Amino acid sequence: MSEPSVIVRQQKQLGRLTLNRPAAINALTAEMVTIVARTLDGWVSDDRIRTVVIDGAGERGLCAGGDIRAIHADAVSGGTASLDFWAREYRLNATIAAYPKPIVACMDGVVMGGGIGISGHASVRVVTERSRLAMPEVGIGFHPDVGGSWLLSRAPGEIGTHLALTGSAVGAGDGIAAGLADHYVPSGRLPELLEHGDVTRVAEAPPPADLDRAWIDECYAGDDVAVILDRLASHPHPAAQAAAKEIATKSPTSLVLTLRSLREAAGLPDLRAALDAELRLSAFMLRLPDLAEGIRAQIIDKDRRPRWQPATVAEAAAALGTPPHR
Repeated sequence: MSEPSVIVRQQKQLGRLTLNRPAAINALTAEMVTIVARTLDGWVSDDRIRTVVIDGAGERGLCAGGDIRAIHADAVSGGTASLDFWAREYRLNATIAAYPKPIVACMDGVVMGGGIGISGHASVRVVTERSRLAMPEVGIGFHPDVGGSWLLSRAPGEIGTHLALTGSAVGAGDGIAAGLADHYVPSGRLPELLEHGDVTRVAEAPPPADLDRAWIDECYAGDDVAVILDRLASHPHPAAQAAAKEIATKSPTSLVLTLRSLREAAGLPDLRAALDAELRLSAFMLRLPDLAEGIRAQIIDKDRRPRWQPATVAEAAAALGTPPHR
């Protein structure tokens, strides 16, 4: 008999949800989203459960994102299963954010894309020395969804814009500085946290943040990706020049739409409004050529040579005009 995709346990007054696809770094499937949502709904009125903990099986990470291969199948065939999955996933993100009991998310190891969605909206977000947090969607022709636009648009200064447009992963110190996490717990003390759910017993001072807001805030201001790229490429700081080179490898369409999504999210009233906007954008991008091509290049063929359409940011901005998803 196969292992369940989510292990559900009750430990005294603790409800524990363990994402259980370690070979896939616990990438989310529709079944997993359903199990987590159904369990959280049941625990709302269960007085035996005081605190919920979400963690991931295996040593590699909490969650590497969604089932990218299934999304690719929809993108190339015109299928609609991804639309249903995103709608359910985004509802779960909103449920986690509004949950009436504390949810402790153990963001150990790899936490990317959908992994941020299932942990970044929790009330207590824990990172370790092994944490690598990222929203890398622009590299596959998509955008930071699962509430990523909401989280990144509220990071200090332009840190969120930098993370969104480069898709870069950050560690514990920068994750906390960017507002993606709250507490630092050494991985060796996670068993204690998973036993009682009280982060105050095991939390320590986080490592220092590495990201330098001086050049980030200067270079990423504004609403024009082409201008941002020019600023980065001409800036004397080596990290800015490296960011320009990294961004230049991403989908131009994704870059333009992602920057618009972040700027729009900054003015929205709440997470649910941001998730609604993201769902509209996801549905639009599912039918664009870059999503299928990006997944092909990164996941299917792994040649790392995507052929983006359009091929430049200027062409993408001109082709998109007023965002069709609005």
